[in-house]
Amino acid sequence: MVMDVGERDGDGEDGGWENMGEDNGTKSPTDLVDETVSMIEYVARFGDYRRAQRKECYNLARRMKILLPFFDEIRHHGSPISHNCVASLSRLKKAIRLAMKLLKTCNEGSKIHLALESEAIMIKFHNAYVKLTQALEELPFDELEVSDEVREQIELMLTQLTRAKKRTDTQDIELAVDLMAVSSKTDERNADIAIVERLAKKLDLHTVEDLKIETIAVKKLSKERGSTAESIQQIIQLLNKFKQVLGMEITNVLDDTDTPQKLSKCHSLVIPHEFLCPITLEIMRDPVIVASGQTFERESIQKWFDSNHRTCPKTRQTLAHLSVAPNYALKNLITQWCEKNNFHLPKKEDQASSRKFFVDHEDEISCLVEQLSSSQLEVQRKAVKNIRVLSKENPETRVLIAKHGAIPRLVKLLSYPDSKIQEHAVTALLNLSIDESNKRLITDEHAIPAIIEVLQNGSMESKENSAAALFSLSMLDENKVTIALENGIPPLVDLLQNGTIRGKRDAVTALFSLSLNQLNKVRAIEAGIVPPLMLLLEDKKLGMVDEALSILLLLATHAEGRHEMGQLSFIQTLVDIIKDGTPKNKECATSVLLELSSNNYSHILAALQFGVYEHLVQIAESGTNRAQRKANGLLQLMSKSEQIP
Repeated sequence: MVMDVGERDGDGEDGGWENMGEDNGTKSPTDLVDETVSMIEYVARFGDYRRAQRKECYNLARRMKILLPFFDEIRHHGSPISHNCVASLSRLKKAIRLAMKLLKTCNEGSKIHLALESEAIMIKFHNAYVKLTQALEELPFDELEVSDEVREQIELMLTQLTRAKKRTDTQDIELAVDLMAVSSKTDERNADIAIVERLAKKLDLHTVEDLKIETIAVKKLSKERGSTAESIQQIIQLLNKFKQVLGMEITNVLDDTDTPQKLSKCHSLVIPHEFLCPITLEIMRDPVIVASGQTFERESIQKWFDSNHRTCPKTRQTLAHLSVAPNYALKNLITQWCEKNNFHLPKKEDQASSRKFFVDHEDEISCLVEQLSSSQLEVQRKAVKNIRVLSKENPETRVLIAKHGAIPRLVKLLSYPDSKIQEHAVTALLNLSIDESNKRLITDEHAIPAIIEVLQNGSMESKENSAAALFSLSMLDENKVTIALENGIPPLVDLLQNGTIRGKRDAVTALFSLSLNQLNKVRAIEAGIVPPLMLLLEDKKLGMVDEALSILLLLATHAEGRHEMGQLSFIQTLVDIIKDGTPKNKECATSVLLELSSNNYSHILAALQFGVYEHLVQIAESGTNRAQRKANGLLQLMSKSEQIP
């Protein structure tokens, strides 16, 4: 009895699957097999998963599919199946149901939540591996008369699951620091926009469609967790920042009455999914087909192309060409459906005035770029200031500015003796670097040495925005090396030591990114990065404890870094944070102490002398998921070294 899983998905809180693994009464072997196969087939229909767990999801889904030939053989089993076999199949079904629910969460859950809770999700994956392994190992293969070929496949799957259980997950530290930066910064500067846009791209939340779907996921999560929970409020704040970048209206996510216009037309009327533009999720007035065969609203896909995209928004494949063709068949269907259901399409905006504004804007940019090379100081100063302002506006404007050749001229202005021109130029380059293709253009113009020169000798605001620009450019891995070889790390450390609070933030973020490169860890240590990081830990009013600990955790993986940090005063500082810090502070400090103690047992003894034990026990019971794991790791080390009091 194969169930229609497609129709069940979406009914109620869990699409009808919430109770599927609960055996109410005795299930026949046929029912068990059919329902388990239905769950595996259901998983196979998931198109994609959230980026933070994508690799793990694909691996688990692939392993579940390996079981299909096994269930096919059970279906055609000639002899009656014993109660022992039925019980084993029931346990396997429950393990698969657990895995299916986890994959469903990673397929449709809040992307922001899954990124913030990435380590907690990994614990759930490990639990799913354990349950599947136990269920598979208990299967009576001989009694079920499983063929050698299928049995070998399952044994291979068991080997893979064993490896997966042993594998320790590596946190996306770059993503974690971006999350911290966006959550902690209060000033609305250009650099903030760069981080928010970069984070949105990492989380696949950079289109209107993405954010509409995420809003629904957040609303569902808030109902499950409670709208007043601190984590929900943090998620909503991030969601609103992403919406601001795209110019979307900020509404109350938790307000049940706040529904899109298309859903409030008529409670009984459901617009067919194929009538909605995949970009805006609005009903299409002028559907067109692109090279991938997908259909979009003409205006929406044109904006996508104008933003320098050369891929299909839905399939992400590179398009052979950017030509579009009217989808007359779909347009006729939409018209007929609207007439039949008395549905009135929204009025079309005045496209002529919109195009006129765009043309005027492009003319203005072209003129300003020309003025960057003017022989008159005042004309240059005004032009570069306006370019700076325009480059902050939106992605389309940044592409236009680069298209008209502004980047080479801005790079030349970095060495200009006028401090204001220099400041505007480096800030404009920072804004332009938000666009991925512009990062490459800026790099190709050999801007990095000039930006480092401004970082060393410019005004304080110029130094701050130079540090932010280096951070943005360091997203290209080769630039991590280039910045270090051009001696960019020492002035960043100097800004970390002597800059304003804003400057310290920009410096610590850039230094973190650069320290992801193994050789740069040594360069940062030699440049004296550890003492100013210690000061950030001591001065909690600066609000950069987590950022400092994140860099120290990176440095602690290198022998030179451990040597610099291995002082009693630093161990005491870590213990103090573990005692009195915020939950995130405690998590980061425990992680650093575990890394240090794993390489030197004397640090364990020192931490115990400073009274860390009872606080580790408390964190192991009630800390964040990651903090609990790190605290348990430290407690195990203490037990092995026989240092537990």
